[in-house]
Amino acid sequence: MESAEIVAHIPRLRRYARALAGDNHRADDLVQDTLERALAKFYLWRRGSDLRAWLFTIMHNVFINQLKARRELALDDGVEEGLQSAPQSDPLELRDLDAALTLLPAGQREVLLLVALEQLTYAEVSKVLSIPVGTVMSRLSRGRERLRALMSGAATATNLKVVK
Repeated sequence: MESAEIVAHIPRLRRYARALAGDNHRADDLVQDTLERALAKFYLWRRGSDLRAWLFTIMHNVFINQLKARRELALDDGVEEGLQSAPQSDPLELRDLDAALTLLPAGQREVLLLVALEQLTYAEVSKVLSIPVGTVMSRLSRGRERLRALMSGAATATNLKVVK
């Protein structure tokens, strides 16, 4: 295994981690944890399979584990800790998009980011998230519809029904 193969995917991993975590420091930690796990478990990767999808699968699993750990810690401390978006110095539209993305349910946001930002195919997203392709398609459709409504101002967080 050439480390250059994994190194080539780091920019995409960082971009996806920033979108998931909403905070540059947490995103960097997520990328580091992902790379550590990938290197430690590299013997599980099948040569000839999609290394990018394998790395995104690891990142997704690490992220979910970190969320669970934070929730457990918050419950133990009696304090709720949620994900917070990093302050944006970009144009207002990017700020609004970031805010709208945080209002999407996690499943819809993950699928939307993997398809739109990382340009994974439906089959690759299905594999990364361990969900059927049909679920990828429905989450993507509902996520896009909700994002359009939020960005156009036609919907607010309070009048959108949560669909799992």
